[in-house]
Amino acid sequence: MTEDAHLVDNVESSQSREIFWDKDVYNLELERVFGRSWLFLGHESLLPKPGDFITTYMAEDKVILSHQQDGSFRAFINSCTHRGNQICHADSGNAKAFVCNYHGWVYGQDGRLVDVPLETRCYHGQLDKAKLGAKHVRVETYKGFIFGCGDADAPSLEEYLGEFRWYLDTIWEGAGGGLELLGPPMKSILACNWKVPTENFVGDGYHVGWTHAGALGQIGGELAGLAGNRADMPFEELGFQFTTRHGHGFGVINNAAAAIHVKRDGWAKYLADTRAEVGRKFGPEREELYVGHWNCSIFPSCSFLYGTNTFKVWHPRGPHEIEVWTYTMVPRDADAATKSMIQREATRSFGTAGTLESDDGENMSSATHVNRGNITRDGRMDSSMGVGFEGPHPVYPGIVGSSFIGETSHRGFYRFWKEMLDAPDWAAVKANDDNWDSVFTNRDYWADKIEAAE
Repeated sequence: MTEDAHLVDNVESSQSREIFWDKDVYNLELERVFGRSWLFLGHESLLPKPGDFITTYMAEDKVILSHQQDGSFRAFINSCTHRGNQICHADSGNAKAFVCNYHGWVYGQDGRLVDVPLETRCYHGQLDKAKLGAKHVRVETYKGFIFGCGDADAPSLEEYLGEFRWYLDTIWEGAGGGLELLGPPMKSILACNWKVPTENFVGDGYHVGWTHAGALGQIGGELAGLAGNRADMPFEELGFQFTTRHGHGFGVINNAAAAIHVKRDGWAKYLADTRAEVGRKFGPEREELYVGHWNCSIFPSCSFLYGTNTFKVWHPRGPHEIEVWTYTMVPRDADAATKSMIQREATRSFGTAGTLESDDGENMSSATHVNRGNITRDGRMDSSMGVGFEGPHPVYPGIVGSSFIGETSHRGFYRFWKEMLDAPDWAAVKANDDNWDSVFTNRDYWADKIEAAE
């Protein structure tokens, strides 16, 4: 179905409009993208004590994530193995066990089936509870962020994040305190395909000055100058874009971490107080990233804005709808007042009814539902901005685009999306590790640019 360039043409940098609409494409995504990838489940800060749990999703599969007595985390499908009923209906809590409200089957914190009403009388000693525990999924944690995977053959979470960890460590570890998420998440339904917001967050700097022109004018500050996408903007001084092996990527606006915050004193002071330690630990390039504003996506459907500090999960609900979960991301060791201020500002801008969230939601819905038209759907979308002005960099891992405004990370996202749909298994994906970036053909771009500057 996908071996040719119909859905994604890496040479022409275009995608079929079917990828936002077609039900067969979506079903293949459930199997080959969501069924194989590491998906965000939660953060250690959301369930700090043994017995704490949250219920969440892996694509359309309901999942229970539970903090075990030994300090580890386990996740299992939220469906009773008796007649399929949902085991737990609470969003979160602390529980010694989970009891299905249909027939009373009891599951332990680790998903094992531990008790069945009338077991001796009704099953006559023939029920093998050891085989009837809830179905487990793999769970691994990186810097406090917890992910689950349904594929036993998938690489480890660290391998999956790959060279992107070089970037993530800059903020997920930072000066040493790391991050936490403030929940519970705000939840909303958005009528769009899950890839539209993911591609927006992975690197769409182009829309910032146009879609958000009115909001930026009201907010003021450093980014107000982007409003209207003026031709005199210093494009090559704004920042960069990055894409990595497994489709993760982001764009950074230099020196703009707190730019969206109207009330920023605590957050700006925290950055000023900690940036030198980040520079000492990670070097000057990552110190500069640390005080920049990131729009970032972790393939396939987890995104965040560092600086604004909103953290999103785009749970698919069919090809034309998603459930958006929004947390606030804050430094773990910041004081309570600073955390509260960051949360208020993040909610104001990218909460469910946030100023900038509303701008984006309309576009994301339109970009999906316009494709219901048969003539419209028989067309392509272009992502060629900045082709050739990108390549391997002597310092930054992956492929680096020359400006914050470009589509390097779009091309990287859809390159890997197509690879996952094409590949029959992870072995076939791993076979491409040595030449994954061959679609980015200007291998000397940064070497030539740096030499010219010298």
